[in-house]
Amino acid sequence: MSETLLVIISILLLLMLLLIVFFIITFFIKKRTHHSILKLHPYLGRMRYLLEKIGPEFRQYWFDHDTDGKPFSRYDFQSVMFLAKYRSEILGFGSKRDFEASGYYIANTLFPVLTEELSVNVTQEREGKKYVIHKEGLFSRREKLTADTTNLWLYEEDDAIIVGENRKYPWKLYGMFGASATSYGAIGENYILASGFGAKMAGGSWINTGEGGVIPEHLHTGANIVAQIGPGLFGYRDEDGNFSMEKFMEKVKESNIKAFELKFGQGAKIRGGHLEGQKVNEKIASVRNVRVGETINSPNRFSFLNNAADTLYFIQRLQENGGKPVGMKIVIGQQKRLEDLFKTMKELNIYPDFITIDGSEGGSGATYKSMADSMGLPLIPALLTCIDTANYYGVRDKFKVFASGKLITPDKVAIALAIGADAVNSARGFMMASGCIMALQCNSGQCPSGVATTNPHYQKALDPYEKKWRVMNYVVSMRYSLFSLAAAAGVKSPRHLTREHIVFKDEMGRVVSLSELFPTINQN
Repeated sequence: MSETLLVIISILLLLMLLLIVFFIITFFIKKRTHHSILKLHPYLGRMRYLLEKIGPEFRQYWFDHDTDGKPFSRYDFQSVMFLAKYRSEILGFGSKRDFEASGYYIANTLFPVLTEELSVNVTQEREGKKYVIHKEGLFSRREKLTADTTNLWLYEEDDAIIVGENRKYPWKLYGMFGASATSYGAIGENYILASGFGAKMAGGSWINTGEGGVIPEHLHTGANIVAQIGPGLFGYRDEDGNFSMEKFMEKVKESNIKAFELKFGQGAKIRGGHLEGQKVNEKIASVRNVRVGETINSPNRFSFLNNAADTLYFIQRLQENGGKPVGMKIVIGQQKRLEDLFKTMKELNIYPDFITIDGSEGGSGATYKSMADSMGLPLIPALLTCIDTANYYGVRDKFKVFASGKLITPDKVAIALAIGADAVNSARGFMMASGCIMALQCNSGQCPSGVATTNPHYQKALDPYEKKWRVMNYVVSMRYSLFSLAAAAGVKSPRHLTREHIVFKDEMGRVVSLSELFPTINQN
């Protein structure tokens, strides 16, 4: 009897102790919190914050419709995955596109071009690898990386894109699709290796260093490199922070570096680049000549370039000293600004070798919401504005045009080429091909797939020597699909797509050709 009583007393004492602890915790939660909900509902309030924390994952995988997610839908994501992993875009039971909504379509012809009639170089084959699914389970998928030879689907000589044909070292491209700018710091070494190796193996492609500067991993891949110079001059400045021609000439000597790009803006933020201090390690600090752990905000513009004339004279100086193509990356806000630039080009007879048009949809790393949502034009109107204004002032043939802004699938790329772009850049397409799962942690340094991080722990997730095959497959499959779309439209190469091959359908079902909606403007 005494033992039973002792057990009961022990249980009661334990319950009293737990009750006291509960009230103490509740008191301190209410007393110390600044959150209104937690003051009155300390425990339910914490449940609310838990649900808020895991909400994005639940929406991404369970509640969002396949075509509804932003910035990319699950449908878009899977399109890239199938190209990268399986070299396939076969789907069952039809498209998930909303055909009632307005949008652009590629106009087919009654008599498409036969495969043997295409102007494509399929003589180059490459040993590659793709995944083969052996078993699809409830909790896992058993698949094996299997050797598989593929054609590279390159342009023939007549369709090759020559960037900087008047330079001592022009850059000849036999492909139309490459990686957009991603800076070391925003992304890590393993991603640079994966994308670089993949672009190299695919042939006719390229990577872009972003404004963070060139690091050894860029050069080690052997890929064609576009070296970007941003307003912060990272990798191109002296001890006082001024532009260093000596540092520039050091980069010119690297045979992998095919061109240089001055960054005046990017779609994600119409201002200088931003890198959180938690991402700035010793290597980044050394490359950029800044302090470890310090948040980096680049200037809004090049401090020594105050107008179009300054810019063009600086471009000419780089062209003459380096002998390699020099271009500029811009975001278009309105036609007037472009008119000033093109007028000055014509007056001075100085031209960049290429212009990259970045749509406001862009954004491969951290950015500012107010800018991402409202600054700059989306790609299609921006590209139309650039091409038409350049035609009007008679300067369109003086430079090549690269387009970027959510161009991750063959149909979107084909539309950009038809509007007038010579080639297309994609950052997030390459990131997805390398394993990005759209976790939206780019700004945290804790990217779970090892792409948008320099943290060694998280980078372990990304094996560049495995992911390089995915990048290669993505680029090659993109080109194959573009040639297929071109053939269906009645032309022998994506290089020959024009606005006549694109139609716009509104919500009422009315259809108009893009060439009628936006006629090609003749020279003034």
